[in-house]
Amino acid sequence: MLDLILYPILWLLILVGSVYFFKRTGGTLSLLKPNLNSIIFYYSFLISSYIGTLLIAMGIDDYYMINRLVFPENRAIGFYAISFVMLFFPLVAFLLSKLVGFDASREFNDYLKKDIELPVAKKNEFFLLFAFISFISLAAVAYTFLKTAHVPILELVLRRTTLTPGELRIEAERNFGGNVLVRNLFAIALTPILSLVAYAFAVKTRELKWHLLFLALFVGAILINVYDLAKSPIFFYLIMFLLLKLYIGKSFNFLTFRENFIRFSLNKMAIWGVAGLAVLIMMYIVVQGVTNIGEYLSYKSGPVGRVIFAQIAPTFLHFDTFPSAIPFLNGRTLPSTVLQLFDLDQVRSARLVMARVFPENIENGTAGVLNTLYIAEAYANFGYLGIIVGTIYIAVLVQAMYISFLRLPKNPIYLSLFVYFSINIPRTLVGGFTDFLFNPIWLMITGLLVGILVFIRIRTDFLEFRKKRSSRIGT
Repeated sequence: MLDLILYPILWLLILVGSVYFFKRTGGTLSLLKPNLNSIIFYYSFLISSYIGTLLIAMGIDDYYMINRLVFPENRAIGFYAISFVMLFFPLVAFLLSKLVGFDASREFNDYLKKDIELPVAKKNEFFLLFAFISFISLAAVAYTFLKTAHVPILELVLRRTTLTPGELRIEAERNFGGNVLVRNLFAIALTPILSLVAYAFAVKTRELKWHLLFLALFVGAILINVYDLAKSPIFFYLIMFLLLKLYIGKSFNFLTFRENFIRFSLNKMAIWGVAGLAVLIMMYIVVQGVTNIGEYLSYKSGPVGRVIFAQIAPTFLHFDTFPSAIPFLNGRTLPSTVLQLFDLDQVRSARLVMARVFPENIENGTAGVLNTLYIAEAYANFGYLGIIVGTIYIAVLVQAMYISFLRLPKNPIYLSLFVYFSINIPRTLVGGFTDFLFNPIWLMITGLLVGILVFIRIRTDFLEFRKKRSSRIGT
């Protein structure tokens, strides 16, 4: 009975402190002005992690994953570990902001008011280079479809198979007949962010060529985000697109040739929320085959259970697994490029936990990985020290990125990268830890887009230098 009183009080006190520090580090927690820190707070921590944590600690979750716990005391251990993250993560970010003189509220609001600027003088050369990369990206989307023997979305729509949607997804992943790097980098990762860049250029320049290129990339991004029947990628892509429109501050209608100013409002948020919920329910009916209305309304199943329990329950299972059932991994989940130096093979703690907790899913071939809050993987490697050091490292990294983007020029490249990381960092926080140590997709995307800017800038400066030199020789 004492736990039913103590846990809610501690939970509420931690939540108040977390709200204070997240607001100071992000500038605002208003839903009408979303930013990297507020999205982390609401999505990664509060909704995906902390609400479910309280229910699990109080023992009133009755969730199928938590029912597999062997040691009941890990309910309390998980509660205190996640509470530590809720408070310590924004505290570290707040201290870094103070150290570098970052005024979050002022600098974020100034960024929203800034007009978007074009990054290069040679606009035609930039467009041709960008169009070439876009062609490669769209070709990779087509390549992905062609090299997938059974495209899940097509199989489901055309009803050409007896496999379930879950089995179709696994089959599409395991039996992909092409190059995985081409699919993951050029199709899945690159196409969506290229569409964001093209949209920003279309709004700024109002040129038909940019508008047409954006439309092609937008269609490609939609296709690659829905082809495997995953429910979350398409939602996150559309959220990126809305966030980009907000940060630009305006959009241009190429049919009416009128400029529209973009502002979020409570009415718009409500409409989007209802529309998103309707689509999510429809996807559950079509993809999962769930029709029982009780499963939608229950807090422990359907969309609600998926949101508040599915992401955080594996964290408790990690505490239940390491080191009692499996010894600490001592860095075995680190990037393979690092492990190769020590002649070690990479393992995934989320896969090991799946094999221990749900061995039947491994046997029938339907198991994936139990991705969860980053502290689970950090703990699986280095125990409680991993949680502390990992939280400091990620908090500093994320806040440094946030500050840097707000202070960089507001051009389509940097703006699109800002939006991309504002959505993908919160997603990765509930996906694992080592992606923050070395993430090849993030590095390649950033290097490619920034490399375009650098290449055009160097070429422009070189041509101007030759022109001036020729003028001096001529005189």
